[in-house]
Amino acid sequence: MDQVHVQEIECLLTLAEELHFGRTAGRLGYSQSRVSQLVAALERRVGVRLVERTSRRVELTRFGAQFVDEVRPAYEALVTVFARARERAGHGSLRQLRIGFHGSIYEEVTEAFRRLRAHHEVTMALSEIPLGSPFSAVLDGRLDAAVVELPVAEAALTVGFRFPPQDRLLAVASTHPLADAGHVHVEELVGLDVLHPTGDAPAYWRAAHVPRSTPAGVPIRSTRGITSVQEGLALVAADDHAMLVCRPLAERVTRSDVRYLLIDGLDAPSQMGLIWRTDHTTPQLTMLAQLLREEFTRPSRRELPSLLPVREPGTPG
Repeated sequence: MDQVHVQEIECLLTLAEELHFGRTAGRLGYSQSRVSQLVAALERRVGVRLVERTSRRVELTRFGAQFVDEVRPAYEALVTVFARARERAGHGSLRQLRIGFHGSIYEEVTEAFRRLRAHHEVTMALSEIPLGSPFSAVLDGRLDAAVVELPVAEAALTVGFRFPPQDRLLAVASTHPLADAGHVHVEELVGLDVLHPTGDAPAYWRAAHVPRSTPAGVPIRSTRGITSVQEGLALVAADDHAMLVCRPLAERVTRSDVRYLLIDGLDAPSQMGLIWRTDHTTPQLTMLAQLLREEFTRPSRRELPSLLPVREPGTPG
């Protein structure tokens, strides 16, 4: 099979339609002798005569007719695949997007993925990326895009969509003295050991994720690094550490041994973004960003009932 040339298949299929070597040669742009050579070569590979040729007519043998019926669908499918590939290459298009994410994927995001697949025939290959390495897989080309926590200051990266800002909360063990408080002031973080992501994230991103100090300038202690949200929650539950999380994650990941507290006085909210390499922008990525925009601004979209305290209007943070 690895010796069969597409030209031979194409020649036989055309000859089966024309039943004339001259017309077949004309359609394919070959000489008649070239058509004869290609058909003969295919017959040798198959091991049986496929075409009967007399001075009056050309016709397929029974084996030839059966072979044509069987090989035509495969040939046409191959032609279609190449045509689509050429078209996508001309437009910089992809049939599959490799998307990275931190922690979990919101329902609105999976709905945007579903619509991209249903209406544009683009599938998703999802993979969780280390919490402290939000950009490297995209910059290296291992991922086409990623849903990560902002900010993003890299000139090589485009933020295609910014998710709505969310409250930042403090995760503590259910046995922690602050567990039943509901709220905690940002200055109280100085008495805790707050987990930080480990990885190759730039310093400005790490500082935004876990502030180095409170607004009053008191350093925030952070002695332990984590590579995933689940690792962090396990350490929090052991009552040794605290962790900053966003409200959507807190409402989707509930544990009896962890409590989530609103943080008063923390100016910067949590915000996720869809990012990709600027020089690797494709129509599929921009379409995904548009679908996300539609999902998060849809008037009929209902908010999930909150399992956590709701911040009162006018309170800081």
